[in-house]
Amino acid sequence: MRTMITIAISALAVICTAARAQEIDWKKVDAALGRTAAVTGDVHRYGFPRSDLHVMLDGVTVKPGLALGGWAAFKPMQGGAMVMGDLVLLDSEINPVMTKMIQNGFEITAVHNHILRAAPATFYMHIKGHGDPLKLAMGLRAALSASATPFATTVGAAPSSSAIDLDTAQLDQIMRVKGKASGGIYQFGVPRRERISEHGMPLVPPGPMGVATGINFQPTGNGKAAITGDFVLTENEVNPVIQALRSNGIEVTALHSHMLGEQPRLFFMHFWANDDAARLAKGLRAALDKMAVAEK
Repeated sequence: MRTMITIAISALAVICTAARAQEIDWKKVDAALGRTAAVTGDVHRYGFPRSDLHVMLDGVTVKPGLALGGWAAFKPMQGGAMVMGDLVLLDSEINPVMTKMIQNGFEITAVHNHILRAAPATFYMHIKGHGDPLKLAMGLRAALSASATPFATTVGAAPSSSAIDLDTAQLDQIMRVKGKASGGIYQFGVPRRERISEHGMPLVPPGPMGVATGINFQPTGNGKAAITGDFVLTENEVNPVIQALRSNGIEVTALHSHMLGEQPRLFFMHFWANDDAARLAKGLRAALDKMAVAEK
């Protein structure tokens, strides 16, 4: 009986969320942000890549999709929409953007580095908002206008793409996950087994909401790749994953939180290496094996 009630409540929640999603005029939200969202389930995710920046790290020119891809995800919920995001900023942009964010009703949930030794240095501001999606979109646009984040992309423009000079079939086999190519980067997304929520709101689908482990490969020639991303970990997984990465020549560049009210409590571990792609994939797989990940 209890199972039937739980299923009924879950079904009702899905129906209500779908109804709220239909009520939102997404074309107006797209227009406010100057781009079309990538839609997964009921989540509309907008990309704000820092294509204006020329960032170098250990001799590698960092592509936007490797470590400079800011984003904001809109998920319908009671009272409008929840917005979660991660904005890529220079140090001089942090306070002007933060001021505008606060003025427009957003919460700041983290500000920190993801990578080390980059020139220029980049920082990452994690944000959260709740309310009318159009007002949130306009507020986000106003805040990002305090930075040099490009808004030249027109609504409906197709994302740029380029060939991946790596044996991607081999990487898929080693990682035991199917990757995808985007903007010259080969990307893996690996969700956790348990459902993650923020103040009681399920963060599903996990990838678009920023709570799946993300791993990016950028080809650097001769079978090598620069890798970065973030592992999404519970506290008991942090040091086993650190040990797995370090024993495989992968640098741990940051360990921190991205959210404030998530359940279970999560930690995000960022990493970097530039070496033989297959060798690095084996090290990353060893780290994934220390976690409670859901695999297809």
